[in-house]
Amino acid sequence: MNLLVITNTFPNHDDTYIGDIFVKEQIKSLKNYFDNIYVVSPTPYGIGYLRKTKQENYEFDNVKVYFPRYLNFPPFYYWNRDFWVNFEMKTITKLITAEKMKFDLIHAHFTWPSGAVAVEIKNDYDVPLVITEHTSVTFRKAIENKDPIYLETWKACDAIIRVRKGDIRDIIRLGVPKNKVHYVPNGYTERFVQFEEKCVARNRLNLPVNKMMILNVGNPYSEVKGHKYLVEAMVEVLKERKDFLCIIVGDGKLKNTLENQIFQLGLHDYVKFVGARNPSEIPLWMNVADLFVLPSLSEGNPTVMFEALGAGLPFVGTKVGGIPEIINSEDHGLLCEPANSKDLAEKILIALDKDWDREKILEYAKQFTWENVTKKIMKIYDKL
Repeated sequence: MNLLVITNTFPNHDDTYIGDIFVKEQIKSLKNYFDNIYVVSPTPYGIGYLRKTKQENYEFDNVKVYFPRYLNFPPFYYWNRDFWVNFEMKTITKLITAEKMKFDLIHAHFTWPSGAVAVEIKNDYDVPLVITEHTSVTFRKAIENKDPIYLETWKACDAIIRVRKGDIRDIIRLGVPKNKVHYVPNGYTERFVQFEEKCVARNRLNLPVNKMMILNVGNPYSEVKGHKYLVEAMVEVLKERKDFLCIIVGDGKLKNTLENQIFQLGLHDYVKFVGARNPSEIPLWMNVADLFVLPSLSEGNPTVMFEALGAGLPFVGTKVGGIPEIINSEDHGLLCEPANSKDLAEKILIALDKDWDREKILEYAKQFTWENVTKKIMKIYDKL
């Protein structure tokens, strides 16, 4: 059995570009169930300059990854979307023919544009199609506007996976058959479970061993990640205690703005940006931390939340997206209102004082390993 995966973006061979890396992590587990997996991520000419990366075809194990280049026009992403679908569909079909791909099933990640394009491929090759919808803000807009391309795509595919359980009823209300819609959360790889002595790990990263370490992993590319409120919350935390260091792993266009905010608030000794890190390094940063904080204003079901739990870290986050579905007990974390720095600071202070049972968090997290999540996906495949 062979699987064709179509996805909007995909990491390059060494993960120096990490767009939609959760798809790659999922495939690393799915590959154990297939003879071959073909991953196709169509790449418009010029997008590499915007992403500051060069993506070339590569293979790992029984997975072949392709980045077919094609000519497209950015306005078609929002207007005259049939043109975008047609361009991508022709590009993928040409690749399938050239590589003589044989596949029994298609799995598209994101309804637009991958899912819409995959519907055309499904019709041409007469195979089942599964679509996973990952977005948060885009999904909500599609539901509120009854976006015809989303609705038509969902009705034309054979199964829809949504990473947030609470959104399934919204899809069904649009007339999509209930038996087609499935809840499957994101997951994490078990490499996040590390037990190196914390002081040893901190020495490796040149971090102080005598402070409580608050960790955030997320690229500050827009306000939606809530970094502004995390920095503001640190002002309130500093009023109560000074034995902490907040580490932000990531890079993006708002980094300079946030660093100026940190300096103006006198937090330069308490909040540090350490830049982007290769995904292989993130477990080490998780291992040195005492608490993970995600102050997002909107989320689907963030992979980094599962990774934090998989490292045994208590989680402080906002009541958005699928987060409350996972952080449903104060044994695993605490939640605050989004865009509320005082509420966030209060929960961080409570979490820093609490004696967390790391083993309990680790045990809870096991259900979200990619191995276990993949079993749920395979049940959907099997039905098709």
